[in-house]
Amino acid sequence: MRHVHIHVTGIVQGVGMRPFVYREAMAHDICGWVLNAGDGVHIEAHAPADALDAFVAALSEHAPAAARVEHVETMDLAANGWDAASEQGFRIVASQDQTAHTTLVSPDIATCDDCLRELFDPADRRYHYPFINCTNCGPRFTIIRSLPYDRAATSMDCFPMCPKCAAEYADPLDRRFHAQPDACFDCGPHITWREAGEAAASPAVGTTRETSDAIIDRCVELLANDGIVAIKGLGGFHLACNASNEQAVAELRRRKRRSNKPLAVMVRDLADAERLCHVNDVERGLLAGSIRPIVLLRRRAICESGGSPNALALALSVAHDLPELGVMLPYTPLQHLLLAAAETRGMHALVMTSGNLSEEPIETDDDLAWEHLVAAGIADALLGNDRAILSRYDDSVVREANGAVMPVRRARGYAPQPLPLPALDGAPSCMLACGPQQKATIALTREGTNGEATCFVSQHIGDVENGGTFDAWNAARTRLKDLFDLAPAALACDVHPSYLSSQWAREQARKCNLPLVEVQHHHAHIASVMAEAIAAGQLATDARVLGIAFDGTGAGTDGTIWGGEFLVASLGGFERAAHLRTWALPGGAASVRDARRNAFALLSELGLLEHPGAVGLLDSLDEQTRSITATMIERGINSPRTSSMGRLFDAAAAILGICGQATYEGEPAIELEGAAWRALGSESICPTGNMTSFSVTESSRPDDCHVLNSRSLIEELLEGIRAGVPAGQLALDFHVTIARASARIANEICAREGLDTVALSGGVFMNRLLLQLLTRELKSMGLTVLVPHSVPVNDGCIAYGQAAIARAHLAQIASQ
Repeated sequence: MRHVHIHVTGIVQGVGMRPFVYREAMAHDICGWVLNAGDGVHIEAHAPADALDAFVAALSEHAPAAARVEHVETMDLAANGWDAASEQGFRIVASQDQTAHTTLVSPDIATCDDCLRELFDPADRRYHYPFINCTNCGPRFTIIRSLPYDRAATSMDCFPMCPKCAAEYADPLDRRFHAQPDACFDCGPHITWREAGEAAASPAVGTTRETSDAIIDRCVELLANDGIVAIKGLGGFHLACNASNEQAVAELRRRKRRSNKPLAVMVRDLADAERLCHVNDVERGLLAGSIRPIVLLRRRAICESGGSPNALALALSVAHDLPELGVMLPYTPLQHLLLAAAETRGMHALVMTSGNLSEEPIETDDDLAWEHLVAAGIADALLGNDRAILSRYDDSVVREANGAVMPVRRARGYAPQPLPLPALDGAPSCMLACGPQQKATIALTREGTNGEATCFVSQHIGDVENGGTFDAWNAARTRLKDLFDLAPAALACDVHPSYLSSQWAREQARKCNLPLVEVQHHHAHIASVMAEAIAAGQLATDARVLGIAFDGTGAGTDGTIWGGEFLVASLGGFERAAHLRTWALPGGAASVRDARRNAFALLSELGLLEHPGAVGLLDSLDEQTRSITATMIERGINSPRTSSMGRLFDAAAAILGICGQATYEGEPAIELEGAAWRALGSESICPTGNMTSFSVTESSRPDDCHVLNSRSLIEELLEGIRAGVPAGQLALDFHVTIARASARIANEICAREGLDTVALSGGVFMNRLLLQLLTRELKSMGLTVLVPHSVPVNDGCIAYGQAAIARAHLAQIASQ
């Protein structure tokens, strides 16, 4: 007989681990106990050696689907260290909070098939209960207050269980054994309903099946009659309307102040998703899996579905004529009930966009949502509930690219699952990386006892440009720090002098006397790709790669705005090998919002304002704007210089007359890509790409970087306009030329530097067409191409990259 203590770590709480351990113990005739603690799941077991070996193997080999077992450590106990009472069967004992809070918390999990069957089974006692869940599904991270994960440490603590739920909760063989959010109509949370104009009235509460169904029916009735409803989800509110009703969608855009940015839709099932878009196997798995993010899918052309009786019609203004559509399936019981009820009224798709005013954090509190969304005139009614949201989480957004999943926005379902970092001697015990300004996240690291390190990257926070989003940034930082008992011993931030998060980091480092590492933005982009690859064994810890960082804005080390960069990089440092030729951005951010001013400045810099192809652009600007812009450029008034590839794409969109002004971030470049896809007309990627590529200005000294002059490329665009070539064809040729020229330059740098790997990062690579074209070109040259798959390619990766660089820097200092 053996007596052992077993410690299981990873995502092992909130996923049905203890009942699983209990069942395995029963199956293998194991005596002992299991409990939750702050550092994972602990087991003491007493059994013959062969039975014990099989039991330990099963803990990782057959763990629950939502679990992620990282380590199973077994330690033999002395004979006198075994409690004889433990030889009487196997039991689950009360959780302990006497260990460090190092266990991982499961993200929220979409409603499982078993609960879904019960939800629509009239004979089940939870029939139509909007909060049905079990150990395999339901809210997790958004309701947890502290570790270990027990009901008393969640926002379910104010809902005492009824006898029936309590019996399920206490039965190790029941699917709801220790399901912390377990509840029913008699004892759990209830939905609430309140319509605009009812300021003094108390909300209607769905305490029974009949009153709950009535609320859902009224909500769907309002949606069917052009209404807009604020609906509480797992991590915050959505704003919903009928996606096929142009009037409703247009009104939602007007009220939310979101004129053009594409909206996501929710459909009931995969069949409806396939009526809207092309869906491959990878995308099908994403849509119907346990996370259920928004998936960016290739839309079916009008000619494919317009005449079909099975076609799903959407309002034109949902995503205008962009080639992709964000689609998700229901992931909460309430959403399943809403979509089922909507279908009876002929609505097969609902717009589900974040419940906030544009650029503000998503609402999570019912009273504040009423004040900010309904009383403020954005929504006509509020469908809330009395279960508190403790962590703000937007929906995650992902897309398939080249057969792999790439996150666009990492939030619900993915964060805060930790990401690995390279093992380093001398790294600080905990590093806080404060992230960027746009698409902000924060990251906290923890050094393991076995040389491993993990990085907790927060959910997407938004653009930290005002008090509301900075408060959300602080809340996310405090939440991760407190929940996982992390005490930062060093800080990292962006080198930009005025980012709010960087200003906070500098002040905090001064006040607390902590080391601070300021990280260049594009180095952080490339480091995020490298850290992921090193952890996966694709690169050595000290590897050098060529990083291509294409984005809109990032503070350079020379006082200019970078964004079209070729960097020879390691985690320890970088050298700038090549970049786009700079030009002035008159008004700075004003030229980002008005791409025509940016284009005017670029043409002025290149000496092309007099070209006949520039007439359309010039005519779109009034004489005063042209005069003021020219003066600003000439005198250098508020006209920072930029080498940004994102701004080059914006300028091309304005020159071609495709999009001259941005109503949301990246709109001109997004519209340029859309025009290119429409010109391509298929997924085969077989354009001509007849344009002249960049000219390269050789450096005067061996240690200087090359400058890539875009004059010949822009001149070709203008010649095409003069010749009457369709704008879409020119947009396509522009993409092909950028990809081929970038690959050629990358190949030359790699040959010179002895490199064989290229890492791609930056918001410009959100452009699926450019990413595919450039990847194909680089691979054809025999180069290995790395792109991130754990973090977004946009600025959502910056905090992870900052953490990787700062750890390497401080570890190097410690070794000296």
